[in-house]
Amino acid sequence: MVHYINVGQSVSTLITSPTGETMLVDTGHYNDDGEHVLAYLQRHDISRIDHLVTSHSDADHIGGSAAIIEYYETEADGIGAVYDPGIASSTQTYAEYLDAIEAHDVTLYETREGDRIDFGDVDVDVLGPPDPYLENEDRNENSIVLKLTHGETSFLLSGDAEDDQEAYLVDEYGSELESTILKAGHHGSASSSSGAFLDAVDPQAVVISSAYDSQYGHPHEEVLQRLAERSLPGYWTATHGNIILTSDGQNITVQTQRDAPTDPSTLREGDPIDVGAPDAVSDRARIESDGTTSIDTGSDDTPDDTDSETDETTAEAGLAVAEIHADAAGDDRDNLNDEYVVLENTGNETLELSGWTIEDEAGQRYTVPEGFKLAAGESVTIHTGSGTSTTTELYWGSGSPIWNNDGDTVIVSTPNGERVLEETYS
Repeated sequence: MVHYINVGQSVSTLITSPTGETMLVDTGHYNDDGEHVLAYLQRHDISRIDHLVTSHSDADHIGGSAAIIEYYETEADGIGAVYDPGIASSTQTYAEYLDAIEAHDVTLYETREGDRIDFGDVDVDVLGPPDPYLENEDRNENSIVLKLTHGETSFLLSGDAEDDQEAYLVDEYGSELESTILKAGHHGSASSSSGAFLDAVDPQAVVISSAYDSQYGHPHEEVLQRLAERSLPGYWTATHGNIILTSDGQNITVQTQRDAPTDPSTLREGDPIDVGAPDAVSDRARIESDGTTSIDTGSDDTPDDTDSETDETTAEAGLAVAEIHADAAGDDRDNLNDEYVVLENTGNETLELSGWTIEDEAGQRYTVPEGFKLAAGESVTIHTGSGTSTTTELYWGSGSPIWNNDGDTVIVSTPNGERVLEETYS
């Protein structure tokens, strides 16, 4: 699960692996001292950061690092290690970041091309910066570039890489850069996301992180034009808000806070969303393993007769929450599959649950796989962690706990968005 957090004219990306490990790439802008990123992490019950990656030392990428290190080392379960390209900055923000690492004796790795980060079932390859550095040690052009691969899906994070580093990557890796999702370099600046780079990466979608009223004009029209020429959908944190992409190893579900334009030519027509807005995320699209993308039209669509009959049958048949086991044995984070919800078909007819969703109050959502049916009188357990699904056991695939121990709400909806079950516990 990859969270592109809405942090305005900045960047912060949270990744959780199927085995429960966590990685945070960049920490937002110095002007809020990590407040929004830390609040997001706490809201998603992230109790430890196993890998804190600094793409480069600019203050709009490490602004919250000192505060986040301080919090996790003193009030939570710590920071596993910090990864840094090794090029210093003269800013006070950078000094505070290094001071926090030293004060809490956090392991610091100088990270270069060819390194790998152990991240459970996800392969994390470091593609940059090279040794020796590019461009007289320019910070942007020597960003840490990560390619994360989970099954047949992949994500490319390029920091603030610009023309020279992109050209180096294309020359060095060529088609090996191909990734399902690209985070546009340097907030969508015209100095990044070159045509040659986009062609090599060949993404199915591009994520842009910048402010709606960016003082730099990000994303630049040149970049939007390049995306439009390649028919690449764009997700912009300024209008879509927080963007969560969930991979099952073959397909990727796209969730955003707001339903905004994704056509690059109309991307700016979306309304702005405030940093830290409380809106829950909703399904917007599904990127299939064959490269096709299906768009979720949402609950406003009028259901056809078949959907209506299904909903009536469901209501009559009765789907019930049989058990909510929110408090896993030991540390919830280390025992994700002992956190689960049990749904029971209390009716007399088999229920076709393909595409149904189960979510919590925060909007974290699981979609029941295609072809799943629940026979009358039978139950299914939806575990928070990862595993192999059966007719009685399903797996959310989350890298962190979903259900709050102190109370939450289980919400079940049909594929057309009709809410059919809502169970609150405390």
